[in-house]
Amino acid sequence: MSKIAVFPGSFDPITTGHFDLVERALPLFDKIVIAIGVNSQKQSLFPLEQRLGWLRLVFASYPQVEVTTFEGLTAHYCNKIGAKYLLRGLRNASDFDYEKTISQLNNIVGQGIETIFLISPPAYSHISSTIVREIIKGGGDASPFLPSGVHIDQEKL
Repeated sequence: MSKIAVFPGSFDPITTGHFDLVERALPLFDKIVIAIGVNSQKQSLFPLEQRLGWLRLVFASYPQVEVTTFEGLTAHYCNKIGAKYLLRGLRNASDFDYEKTISQLNNIVGQGIETIFLISPPAYSHISSTIVREIIKGGGDASPFLPSGVHIDQEKL
């Protein structure tokens, strides 16, 4: 049985922190599914197709990484594809408190799904999609926080 992990998120946009997390997790799993959760209640800055395109571009040379979308509960999606692990990053104590609760709920709802936490290195612990979106919306240069190949066209915002 292969070890499949799901790394769920909005990736609005993908950051260097996301990239680092996946790259460090690759030796732990046979396959990592980066799954954009589609939530009609949530307004994204970037369209779904653009986010999918960025993820596919960034991870094009990683055959064990799959990029997709899902709707509904993350735990249900994991069960549907046979993933026994969720991959999450922790930047600080606030992340831990929130993620611990979610992991416990996913374990119950997902019938034993385990969440694997990787702690962000100091170089990435200050980066979040929320902060990067604010830089972009404010007209700032977000490129230091984006993986190679991800470019933001300020004209289209």
